[in-house]
Amino acid sequence: MTHGNAPATPRSTLVITAHAGDFVWRAGGAIALAASRGEKVTIACLTFGERGESAKAWREGKTLEEIKGIRREEAEKAAATLGAEVVFFDAGDYPLLVTPELTDRLVAVHRKAQPDVVLTHPLDDPYNGDHPAAARMALDARVLAQAIGYPAPGEIIGAPPVFFFEPHQPEMCAFKPEVLLDITEVWETKRKAMECLAAQQHLWDYYTDLGKRRGVQLKRNAGPNLGLPHTTYAEAYMRPYPQVTGELA
Repeated sequence: MTHGNAPATPRSTLVITAHAGDFVWRAGGAIALAASRGEKVTIACLTFGERGESAKAWREGKTLEEIKGIRREEAEKAAATLGAEVVFFDAGDYPLLVTPELTDRLVAVHRKAQPDVVLTHPLDDPYNGDHPAAARMALDARVLAQAIGYPAPGEIIGAPPVFFFEPHQPEMCAFKPEVLLDITEVWETKRKAMECLAAQQHLWDYYTDLGKRRGVQLKRNAGPNLGLPHTTYAEAYMRPYPQVTGELA
């Protein structure tokens, strides 16, 4: 709420991801869109993906600390390209373990960011346990950050809507594309951010193709003759909580 001529507080988006590249592949468009509107975007990156998602660097003979440095630098460049701030937890991947300490740190991030929306992984992923672990802690921290009696710094938050971004194999992760976000206007920004992640270059074309496929579905669900560009790009999201609204739209 603002008073008099006081400037409005920019909207805030909080993105919680298991690994250094996840926020780019799965939510880079949403991040770039929010940033392009002048919104604040904070990325909480729980691990660097140093053990399980950096095979190229391991084959090149890099050490664990060298790989962490490579992945950190890549993620920082990608976040800057998208217009976001990234915070690294260095919690260790493969496995990423759910702990009270990590959840507590995420509570502090929620209270500092005061998010209007939260993006994170779905709760199911039989191929990568780090993703649901990150999601579980993200959801728990969101609830705890609302509790006035929870001992953490900062003001309590409201109940920001949560969106699960699309996993790598959605059909195996109980993921349904309930929300299709048009990211056409920021697609080139997302692609540039993807190209910051040289450690996972094999995913560049995969997520480009996925963006096109979701764009086709967006056009189909938006209805005919709406003037959408011939090539439309989109990201898919799923909602774990009900939408709260005063009208059906």
